[in-house]
Amino acid sequence: MELDWLVTRMKPPAFGLNLLVPAVLLTGAVVWVTSVGCNSRPQSQSADPPSYASQGPAASTLALPAPAAQAGGREAKSFVTTGPLVAEQQADIAAERNGRVEQITVGIGDHVQAGQTLALLDDRLLRSAADAQKARIAAAHSAVNEMEAEESSARAGLRRADEMRTYKIISEEEWERAKYRLDQAIAAVARYNSEEAAAEAESSTANLLLEQSRIVAPFDGVVGRSSVRLAQEVKTGDVLFWITAVAPLRVLFTVPESVMAAFSVGAALDLTTADYPGLHQAGRVVRVSPVVDPASGSVQVIGAVANPSPLLKPGMSMQVRLAP
Repeated sequence: MELDWLVTRMKPPAFGLNLLVPAVLLTGAVVWVTSVGCNSRPQSQSADPPSYASQGPAASTLALPAPAAQAGGREAKSFVTTGPLVAEQQADIAAERNGRVEQITVGIGDHVQAGQTLALLDDRLLRSAADAQKARIAAAHSAVNEMEAEESSARAGLRRADEMRTYKIISEEEWERAKYRLDQAIAAVARYNSEEAAAEAESSTANLLLEQSRIVAPFDGVVGRSSVRLAQEVKTGDVLFWITAVAPLRVLFTVPESVMAAFSVGAALDLTTADYPGLHQAGRVVRVSPVVDPASGSVQVIGAVANPSPLLKPGMSMQVRLAP
């Protein structure tokens, strides 16, 4: 009985053991959480979890941007925008002087060549003025020739008068008359030369006005618009025609910052239009604006159309995507 009593006194109470075990486990958990929270960098290679030990810290860090890059590439490939077709040469053709339209030689859709006459203004008064200036020039030129001949004769007469004066064959008065004749001829030549020059200047002005009576095409292209009619009174600066070249064609569009890297110079483009659903037109990026529009977060891009189809016309709206 004494042995049984001794054994009973040496056993720890059951509730004491039950409280001690959770306390030890809780203390260990607090220590592990504290060590991780205070120092996020692994203490050693062996301290990392086994599943990450083979990759290492560098591998786990570099692997993160890959999905974002792939997502950006997919976004650029699927990105579609729209923009108009434009020609490099387009111009409003305006009247260069006041006048009345006498003749119209082209209409909308007509192909024209550089220098071709599009319309004519009434130029009858100008032609009359130009003809009068031509006659004036001819008369002044004839007078110059006549006075130059008179000058030559007067110079020869003065040389003879000088010799005769030396030998006192003629009087001083006769010598002075010979000199006066030469001075008069020289003055007449100068006067008629000046008159001829003035007539030529006025003739140039008349011819310029005559040229301005012809409304001409500045380059090869197509008449896109016409706002002129016969007998219309026009003023200087009034737009009469709009001419556009048919080639080369460009497409203007914008892309957001998120995909602008894919639309770099030289990138291949696939162009389509709702007007011709089956048409796929090839192109490429030729220019990219170096400035991002802060209001829209986009950049301006210009694409060149390669071997444009005859169906395409300046002003058409095109759908633009990267070529597959």
